[in-house]
Amino acid sequence: MSAARTVKTNGDETAFAVSQPSGLLDVLGVAAVVLDAQGRIVLWSPEAEELFGYTAEEALGQYAARLVVREQHLDMIIKLFGEVMDTGRRWAGAFPIRHKDGSTRLVEFRNMRLLDDRGDFYALGIATDQAALRQVERDQALSVQLVSQSPIGLAVLDSDLRYLSVNPALELIHGIPADEHLGRAFHDVLSFPNVDEIEAALRQVLDTGIPQVNQHAVGRTPADPDHDRAWSVSFFRLEDPGGRILGVATSVVDVTERHRAATEAERARRRLALIADASARIGTTLELDRTARELADVAVPELADIAAVDVLDSVLEGRRSELSPTGPAVIRALAVKAAHPTEALQAADAPGHIAQYAADRLVTQCVHTGRPVMVRHVGEGDLPRIARDPDEAVLLARAGVHSYLAVPLTARGEVLGALDLKRTSNPLPFDHDDMVLARELGARAAVQIDNARWYQSARNTAVTLQRSLLPEHPPCTVGLSVASRYQPAGAAIEVGGDWFDVIPLEGDKTALVVGDVMGSGIDAATTMGRLRTATSTLASLDLEPARLLEHLDKITAGLGHYIATCIYAVYDPHHRQCCIACAGHLPPALVRAGGPAELLDLPTGAPLGVGGVPFHSAIVEFGPGDQLVLYTDGLVETRHEPLDDRLNLLLRLLDDPDRPLEKTCDRLLQALRQPYDHDDVALLIARVQGMTNTSPI
Repeated sequence: MSAARTVKTNGDETAFAVSQPSGLLDVLGVAAVVLDAQGRIVLWSPEAEELFGYTAEEALGQYAARLVVREQHLDMIIKLFGEVMDTGRRWAGAFPIRHKDGSTRLVEFRNMRLLDDRGDFYALGIATDQAALRQVERDQALSVQLVSQSPIGLAVLDSDLRYLSVNPALELIHGIPADEHLGRAFHDVLSFPNVDEIEAALRQVLDTGIPQVNQHAVGRTPADPDHDRAWSVSFFRLEDPGGRILGVATSVVDVTERHRAATEAERARRRLALIADASARIGTTLELDRTARELADVAVPELADIAAVDVLDSVLEGRRSELSPTGPAVIRALAVKAAHPTEALQAADAPGHIAQYAADRLVTQCVHTGRPVMVRHVGEGDLPRIARDPDEAVLLARAGVHSYLAVPLTARGEVLGALDLKRTSNPLPFDHDDMVLARELGARAAVQIDNARWYQSARNTAVTLQRSLLPEHPPCTVGLSVASRYQPAGAAIEVGGDWFDVIPLEGDKTALVVGDVMGSGIDAATTMGRLRTATSTLASLDLEPARLLEHLDKITAGLGHYIATCIYAVYDPHHRQCCIACAGHLPPALVRAGGPAELLDLPTGAPLGVGGVPFHSAIVEFGPGDQLVLYTDGLVETRHEPLDDRLNLLLRLLDDPDRPLEKTCDRLLQALRQPYDHDDVALLIARVQGMTNTSPI
């Protein structure tokens, strides 16, 4: 226990605390014995009783030589005693003594002469068990050698976290000599980012006594100021045998290589995960713009802070990318993505924008050569070669673009465009591994982009063909107002063979036709055109609907593997009737003037092309204001809802007989169609004129 004392120095009072005693002397059990000039014991400490076995009562007044020295050693010890007393020379060494229990023990002595105030001499002997002393010496030697020769950095800090000692290994790790550590606080010597966390951990160890082992630290020291190093650090509280806290010991192991290997392994794992993610996310449809967006979404933020997907305009027009090595590149932006709001987005071309990049621009160089272009550290002179114009270069500078990478989008040996990557928030520059990853992503996406652009071209051709085979405007007919729509399938699916037609007949009659060739693509569209032509030709013969379908059935069977469904209706304004026949098609909806819509119950018949199945006609009264709604299955069929529910929804949408037909067409398509429905739609609505609605449509 410490005790506060007050002393006076030159009149000043100074308070100080007496520190706790060390436990080392207690471990050694140092005994003190005082002899007079004749060799009699005059003082005997409690430790002497423990060392020699005699109590003070038994020892005091006795001649020491006779009490603790064996006969064969008497002459030697008397001689040594005489030399100490006569000359004052100190004597030190180990000597065998006789314990009270009769055993012989080696005791380490330190003997010296004392002089009292009366001029009398005494002999002081300080002694301890030699075995205990040698153990302490060995422990000390081992500790010193371990600390000085250990490859592990070791240090001792006091309770205020000031360095008391450091070993050579820690000098090398820190790059700071030992004498520049001593007396300095922990945070004054080291300055890497998490030094405050480490200091807090040291204080926790001091407070609790619970060691902290293998804590991870990363930073830079004067030993290697240009590179991050990693260490495994451990902290232990130091206490003396009596439990007094002496400070804290730290051990530091350099694990930089292991840290770098783990970091690289983690980067490799993330790269593989990104590639796997790209395989799943890029090319989910054959829509060109969506494929480009999927590539940009994968690249940000894992690979870059800003990503742009640009394609050569000539590629989108269906031509091969033939670029002059010294000419500009005309590029159309397909997608741009940023990890966070940034001015750099203002410098990026908006999706759909076409821009010309001069020959000296890096993206032009990338698509000219078909090779990646990387600027690890973007300088002021690099920005004009990255941006399209000086204003955009200023925006990129303000956004903090510090690293740039562009990789070509190459598919089937043709350069389609480039994936343009920039870093602003990510502090690391692009490196070789990033370039390899970007090329892999670009290569995978390029194939999907190439598929999408050729599909888009083929689809545009098919849509153009199909639309050319459909009537542009329904012809004027006697007593009928007509509206129609054709809508191709979602962008990821080829066009189908749906068609409609309005055919004027003799006797003021009008034929209304809606059909669907099963299948998709140019072949289906071509087959549809042939059937439409055949239907128009047969209609001119004024055949009864069931008879006309029989002829169409034979024609379809002769077209190979195609089959089709069809509704054929003939309106007679003089009899106010419709004669309708069905070939495997969905029933038309009839909307009576002032009444609810209903599905006509017609003989279904077999699809065209099956052959050998008779068709039947039905007569339906069709008076002023009545509407007949003909449609193909793409309007009502989906993969997720029952057909009956969809047909009921169709009828509910036909809730206003007076609504203009064009608006009714739009209402049905908006309510029933989804952006990526997998089938095309033909829709034809006819209303009998002359009653509630005086508008031509």
